[in-house]
Amino acid sequence: MGPEARAVRRVEECAREIVERHGFNELRIPLMERLKLYQRSSGETSDVVQKQMYLVQQHDDAAEADAVALRPEGTPGVIRAYIEAGLDRSDPEQRFYYSGPMLRYERPQKGRFREFNQFGVEVFGRGDAAIDAELLIMIDELRQALNVELEIQINSLGDVNCRPAFRDALLEYGRAHWSELCDDCHQRLDRNPLRLLDCKIDVKLAEGAPKSLDYLCEPCRVHFATVERLLSGAEVRYVVNPRLVRGLDYYMRTAFEVVSSAVGSQSAVVAGGRYDGLVEALGGAALAGTGFAIGVERMALVLQASGIVAEGRPDAALIALGEASLLAASKLGADLRRRGLRVEMLSPERGLKALMRRAGRLGARAAVIIGEDELARGVVQLRDLDASSQREVALELVGRELEAARNSSPD
Repeated sequence: MGPEARAVRRVEECAREIVERHGFNELRIPLMERLKLYQRSSGETSDVVQKQMYLVQQHDDAAEADAVALRPEGTPGVIRAYIEAGLDRSDPEQRFYYSGPMLRYERPQKGRFREFNQFGVEVFGRGDAAIDAELLIMIDELRQALNVELEIQINSLGDVNCRPAFRDALLEYGRAHWSELCDDCHQRLDRNPLRLLDCKIDVKLAEGAPKSLDYLCEPCRVHFATVERLLSGAEVRYVVNPRLVRGLDYYMRTAFEVVSSAVGSQSAVVAGGRYDGLVEALGGAALAGTGFAIGVERMALVLQASGIVAEGRPDAALIALGEASLLAASKLGADLRRRGLRVEMLSPERGLKALMRRAGRLGARAAVIIGEDELARGVVQLRDLDASSQREVALELVGRELEAARNSSPD
């Protein structure tokens, strides 16, 4: 509510404006999908599938194949819609964005909720490094638009040619340190040893693990070098994080996270990367794919922690004193709002002192007071609540004065 809700809206509106400038089209995806969609996309070893899914209770004779889950992430639903529309074969190169709530069963804490909002983008039919760089440039544009400090971390996970050697090296490393692994890593090591790197318990052990960049084949090495070159050319600051693998099984080549020190332990505010092969795995054509998702509430926390006040301050509180002034005040309020000003009309049943206190609590820049005497002379009393000064202004000039006050205000 209030400033928090405005911060969330500001993140969403800035993100929407930026991605549409880059040619993305909106896609609305449902809140419920078949469970098997997430099992096939996120991977059986992912925390999403193993621990965090909300299943929908169905009638007793419902087939297990028709089991439905509440949406824990956006990418699988976007791909499913893309394939069902036949775009993977008729017009494969597409750019989509989506937004809305996701649900995961997790332990709630600051920046992590069981119901949370994401704003995400997906690009299909582009396997080149330039689109990976463009996504990161978009994120940097959002950082600049919100005027916040963020750190972009990138890594390359290799592809089907070089990733197996990296996987085997991690598997060998994990087995050699078996007694030091947590229970989750014991269960996941053979199925997906890359998860060792993003374990929140075995952090120190992961620091000494093999690095994916040391195992890249030449095409993957060139791809990653091109991403770095394009980011540097666009003056986007980034760091290479060799432990970054992402939590889902479908990522390959470029992977990235954007983190902030302003939101506590849940520091990742944007995450994404390349998932070539996922469209084919879900029944579509063999196409490349890449994308990212913004944790909207987390980004809003960064915005608030940075001391940036989201817009929403009223330009004026409108006060009518006396029955005869009420109609004129109502008409003035409508005129001011048509000019794009934010004006709140206060209750005419309270005294002037109480109404002025209310205007102050609202954070209004000004109070516009119309009494019977002012009405008869065609003026208002315009009180600057920041400067605690008051002057008489002609009724027809109120809008111009309020616009000037808004334009000169530092917030």
